[in-house]
Amino acid sequence: MLLGKVIGRLVATQKLSAFTGVKFLVVQPIDEDRKTINEIIVACDTVQAGEGDTVFYETGREATFPLPDRMNPSDATITAIVDHINKDG
Repeated sequence: MLLGKVIGRLVATQKLSAFTGVKFLVVQPIDEDRKTINEIIVACDTVQAGEGDTVFYETGREATFPLPDRMNPSDATITAIVDHINKDG
C-alpha cells in the first residue's frame, strides 16, 4: 500500500458503468514524513475519504478488488484513512 494526501475531487460527467456510485479523488502521493513524492493521481474512493485526509491507496490489479464491479479498469483505489503515522517503532 502507498501513502497519499487527498487534495481534491474529480467530477466526471460520463463514466463507465463499472464506476457507477464510485467517487473519484485527486491524491498527492507522499512518503512517511508526509513529503510530496511523484505526480498526483486520481483514485477511486472506497472509504469516504475527504480533502485533507491522509490515505492508503493500492495500485495495479489490487486496485480493482475493493470496488463493487470487479471488472473495472481502476489503476488506483483508496483503501484506508490514516489516523496517525508512528515512526518510532
